[in-house]
Amino acid sequence: MVTMSTAPKIWTREDGLVEKRDVFAAMRRGFRGRCPRCGQGKLFRAFLKTSDNCAKCGLDFTPHRADDLPAYLVIVIVGHIVVPAVLWIETNYSTPVWISFAAYLPFTFVASLALLQPVKGAVVGLQWALRMHGFDESPPDGIPPV
Repeated sequence: MVTMSTAPKIWTREDGLVEKRDVFAAMRRGFRGRCPRCGQGKLFRAFLKTSDNCAKCGLDFTPHRADDLPAYLVIVIVGHIVVPAVLWIETNYSTPVWISFAAYLPFTFVASLALLQPVKGAVVGLQWALRMHGFDESPPDGIPPV
């Protein structure tokens, strides 16, 4: 049987003094490939590899866990652009199949690659702003770094 602690938590003024994080500003900075905290340092060291920390403010980027969310979001965004365009073109114009593939496939490929890094930066900025996955000031004990 698990017993619960009945000791009340005593809140102090210092508990409420945490860094304010604007979600939209952090996502905008991440979308531009910049540090979500200061907006100055680079977020990425390679195409999809985040830097270990910000060169300007020293924010540690290693706890981020973007995983597959950026890819899913890119699929949704590009799909909402390409599918209506394809349906409109195919219903109003009778283009040959080879022309359709020659136009739609490269556009889909280039648009997906162009959006992948900015969307991943926005996801990392969102995680930082919401204090997710180790971006908080006091990470829980007993969880080893990955």
